[in-house]
Amino acid sequence: MTQMSTYEDVLKRLKVVIHSAVDGIIIINDHGEIEEVNPSACILFGYTAEEMLKKNLTMLIPDSYLKPHQDFIRDYLKTRIPKIIGTGREVKGRTKDGTEFPFWLAVSEVKLLERTIFVGFIHDLSEVKTAEYRLKILNKELEKKVVERTYELEAVINQLLAVNKKLEEEINKNITIQNQLKEREVELEQSLLKERELGELKSRFVSMASHEFRTPLATILSSVSLIGRYTETDQQENREKHINKIKSSVTHLTDILNDFLSMNKLEEGKIISHQEVFDVVGLWKEVKEEMTSILKQGQSIHNVINMSQPIIISDRKIIKNILFNLISNAIKYSADNGIIECSIQGDQSRVIMTIKDNGIGIPPDEQKHLFERFFRASNVTNIEGTGLGLNIVKKYVEMLGGQINFSSKLYSGTTFTVEFGVKTEPAHLQV
Repeated sequence: MTQMSTYEDVLKRLKVVIHSAVDGIIIINDHGEIEEVNPSACILFGYTAEEMLKKNLTMLIPDSYLKPHQDFIRDYLKTRIPKIIGTGREVKGRTKDGTEFPFWLAVSEVKLLERTIFVGFIHDLSEVKTAEYRLKILNKELEKKVVERTYELEAVINQLLAVNKKLEEEINKNITIQNQLKEREVELEQSLLKERELGELKSRFVSMASHEFRTPLATILSSVSLIGRYTETDQQENREKHINKIKSSVTHLTDILNDFLSMNKLEEGKIISHQEVFDVVGLWKEVKEEMTSILKQGQSIHNVINMSQPIIISDRKIIKNILFNLISNAIKYSADNGIIECSIQGDQSRVIMTIKDNGIGIPPDEQKHLFERFFRASNVTNIEGTGLGLNIVKKYVEMLGGQINFSSKLYSGTTFTVEFGVKTEPAHLQV
């Protein structure tokens, strides 16, 4: 038996298998010539087996796919890089009448005796593609309906907004509308609660501010009246005493107004963080210098600075407000001759600021309320304040993406620690 007859014999045995396959199967040699084709492949391409045998595989490839595939066997045998052979992919075929159709092609290399053949398995994707196309059409129709319903919903919402003020009077009379607008009503209720809360907050502040204004205004009026009586040169000390009282009262009034304005802007989302390049150590020293004007008798501020990179990118104004508030509190709640210990440390990614006083401290059972609006500890009732400062500071720290912590011991003082991330500026841009 010759080698060729042996090959033919083996090929005949394969026919029994490939001719029973549901998917199309085509066997080609290393020149791309078709050596065997099963009935399923003939049906797919519309040829008889006789019309396909001994023909080049390119007869089944559309012109648009012909160039990249006509030399794929030669390229593979040369490079052994599997672009089609040994892998599977979606391709297009051309039938006898020129119709193109999609199919999944998997090509395997087979060593048969001393010959190499390539077996292609063809799975028709026409029905799948048709289903995909129909699905796309259905999706587009669905998207169109969704858009139409969205426009309709937007129109309804706009109408509801226009009559929103009248809903409270009509809501008890129109139960049907109330059920239809249940979801919208929840959103509106949340907005109303927010407005009520803000209204109550402002009313409470006005009430508190009215009470707080009385003492400094009375002090100013009294001091102005008394200054007019000190007309002699040797009474300058008395005049200065009352002038200082007036300054202190004006400062207190300014603090109340600043707290109110800051709270109002924060509640309404009008404060936006503004990033800029600045020297945080320089800012620290600037705040310290400005704070010296409100120090009590004998008080002092001690600074400890440990910054490997003082030039940072952050919100300078917000950081300054945080420092002003915390240091002024330390001064306010510390006795004469007290020391305010301040430190700033950090690196290229973090800044940590600490303000420590040796003042009256915070009662342990009240510390959990420290950052609440209008909270004032029971041991500071005789000290001026609005109870808003630390609440505002906490919101400022959160705007920087940082956190604020504290520790306090009654009659021994309080320590606040503020930590936040920063970006640093390259050394050649330091100012």
